[in-house]
Amino acid sequence: MNRTEAAETLPVIAVVGPTGSGKSELGIALAEELGGEVINADAMQFYRGMDIGTAKLPVVERRGVRHHLLDILDVRDEASVAAFQQRSRGTMAEVRSRGNVPILVGGSGLYIRAALDELEFPPTDSEVRARLESENDRLGAAALRERLAAVDPVSAERIGDERRVIRALEVHEITGRPFSSYMPQRLYHQPAVQIGLEVDREVLKGRLADRVHAMVERGLLEEVRALDEQGLRNGRTASRALGYSQFLRVLDGEWSAAEAAEDTIAATRRFARRQLTWFRADERVRWLNWCDRELVAKAVNALRSSGPLS
Repeated sequence: MNRTEAAETLPVIAVVGPTGSGKSELGIALAEELGGEVINADAMQFYRGMDIGTAKLPVVERRGVRHHLLDILDVRDEASVAAFQQRSRGTMAEVRSRGNVPILVGGSGLYIRAALDELEFPPTDSEVRARLESENDRLGAAALRERLAAVDPVSAERIGDERRVIRALEVHEITGRPFSSYMPQRLYHQPAVQIGLEVDREVLKGRLADRVHAMVERGLLEEVRALDEQGLRNGRTASRALGYSQFLRVLDGEWSAAEAAEDTIAATRRFARRQLTWFRADERVRWLNWCDRELVAKAVNALRSSGPLS
């Protein structure tokens, strides 16, 4: 399959899996092989200046492959899945218009689904939400959950925390539809193939620890200090990023750098487990061994044999 044929016939490619599994490298290799462009789907790599702690590939390591949706937000901005859906789909169309293959790369599961799947986002209304929050404070969470059960028993059964109960009531009040009617379906918006990187968990645990220590040596604390001056603490999304929240505590004198690193390692390992759980729940993901010497060739073969998908 030459590059022109790939661009015309291949579906959208998504490279998924846990953090530290080599997704970025495989994405670049597939882009080189097929004539593709990489579209970032790692929510924390949206942020300008968050480079060391997110393992963002420097430009020199991208081997001339065009990358999109990196460095598009200020650390004070809140990342939005709905906004990403619109922007990623527009970017995929632009890549196709150049005769290239769009390759999504990232471990943010909901963002991957927003780009690939039929996924509708309900509207919001700040005034309605504020009133419901006030009622929650005044009447109690049980009263609002009872109200939700009357109009949307499916959501009332599924939802655990107060914030989401309020959100479900907000959506019902605005739209007249139950919040549960917006639940995503595993149905691709356009033909797509997801390549998942299967990992050895014990090896990954060691690799993640080594990666965090390398980040510290490369200047993660200094990066956090610089971003703190740019308003990192005021960013609802960026301030919670792995490594960044821990090293803000170093700046506050609560932890040593060693304590922050160990907590980051533990949190990153938990996050990797959650990512694996998320992606393994999707039976459409085609898993390949992350250490296979023929990984790129096998990924290309999986794409060649994909056939029309929907």
